Amino acid sequence: MQATAYTYDPESRSGQVLLDDGTPVPFDAAAFDAGGLRLLRPGQRVRIETEGEGDGLRITLVTLQTF
Repeated sequence: MQATAYTYDPESRSGQVLLDDGTPVPFDAAAFDAGGLRLLRPGQRVRIETEGEGDGLRITLVTLQTF
């Protein structure tokens, strides 16, 4: 699934992405670390992997979108 980086805190390595429908979804340090990134800037397109649905949706991986 693709999303757009919305917020990112380098100290906690957590933040939020916006899904293509505009829904903000938070991610934690574990999801950020799983993607092997060092930095994330608001507006970057990212690829995410998730678990669950609806209110239980949880991001398990955040990495840069490559084509």
